[in-house]
Amino acid sequence: MEFIRIADRKRTDFIAATITSAIPPGAEVLDIGCGNGLISRAIGQLGYQVRAIDVSDETIRTARLHNSLPNIVFETVAAGEWKPEPDRYHAVVCSEVLEHLHRPAELLHTIHASLKDEGVLIVTVPNGQGPRELLVTRPVQWLNRRGGRTGRLLDRLKRSIGYSGTTIQSSAADLQHIQFFTVRSLRALAGAGGFDIERIESANFIEQVFPFSLLSRRSATVQRLDCKLASMLPLSFTSGFMSVWRKHRRPA
Repeated sequence: MEFIRIADRKRTDFIAATITSAIPPGAEVLDIGCGNGLISRAIGQLGYQVRAIDVSDETIRTARLHNSLPNIVFETVAAGEWKPEPDRYHAVVCSEVLEHLHRPAELLHTIHASLKDEGVLIVTVPNGQGPRELLVTRPVQWLNRRGGRTGRLLDRLKRSIGYSGTTIQSSAADLQHIQFFTVRSLRALAGAGGFDIERIESANFIEQVFPFSLLSRRSATVQRLDCKLASMLPLSFTSGFMSVWRKHRRPA
């Protein structure tokens, strides 16, 4: 069980490359919201000691089922129950998580307390004003909230063409987006949590936007071109942000 989409591989490569360039070999890494554990295993294969946590029992069972590495520990940790572990981790990964939280700032304060001063936080989130969120996520969530016949028809249509509502990264039942980040709001959130964003890079462009997704999901070449195009365009055009954060001060 590994990532198939090129955008998922690009995100994983970004995370792995950041970790290997920023922290010592064999250091401790925390993967928050690890889902089915694909990113955790990619980091573990590099020799790091990985603690991977998620709120979903189902995803943790899946992650354990596919893991054979002794240097990775998967745990179910309910939202709000993870407590600060002062100065423990050299790196923390928070990939496709913050957009699902009502109070992401609270998690960032706990991360800040648990990350070594010289450590690195890697955050990936959808671009709240990007093509996928504007043209797919927001309209679909709006229809789902309204319910009724239109919502049910949309759900049946999605399933008939192979969209299950879960992802290879997470089999959790509720993957609704609550936060819709821009570069400015992401930097503001980082600052409030005691972090500076060292760099932000683009993920993909429109390969997940229907109906273009019907073609791109069947062609790695199209996906690869889409990711390259996203890297060439201004950040505002990307469907996802990949970012590296560093501590600058203790949160208030």
